[in-house]
Amino acid sequence: MTRRIVVTGSECTGKTTLARALAVRLGAHLVPEASRQHAESPARAGRSLAPDDVEPIARLAVQLDDAARALATDVMVLDTDLVSTVVYARHYYGHCAPWIEAEARARRGDLYLLCATDLPWEPDGVRDRPGQRAELDTLFRRALDEFGCTVRDVSGAGPPRERMALAALAALAALAPPDPAGPR
Repeated sequence: MTRRIVVTGSECTGKTTLARALAVRLGAHLVPEASRQHAESPARAGRSLAPDDVEPIARLAVQLDDAARALATDVMVLDTDLVSTVVYARHYYGHCAPWIEAEARARRGDLYLLCATDLPWEPDGVRDRPGQRAELDTLFRRALDEFGCTVRDVSGAGPPRERMALAALAALAALAPPDPAGPR
């Protein structure tokens, strides 16, 4: 009966900051971003991501999700999920493995908070497409629609952004109780 709230969107849109703030505010378990963990791992030693990184990122996302489900109670907050992996695999490499797409559907969150591209882009050694955030935002919207996700847009910075996200969560809670069959 755990609600899964996913903070998602193109790069450098404040996802991690918002996910952390929501997890603290809600007393929820936070699931970190698998692709960043993979990209920053010591074994990668500064290499750029390549097509052969997609499946390890997806497996790590599943592992992090499963570990969080075992610990979570009412709510868990995910700093991206497999839908993000699908979007980036398609964008960078032209395709995504069918098993990843199937897992993304099966593990679909209860609510996706899609972060707007209204924050300044900041380089960090992993981000690499400052001029393509609008294009990626469109790709996220298409994928979220394709996967039948419940989406709310989140924009602005700081406390107003957090309030917008909390209002979306409150609206979700008012609309429907958690699935009695358990999390998806």
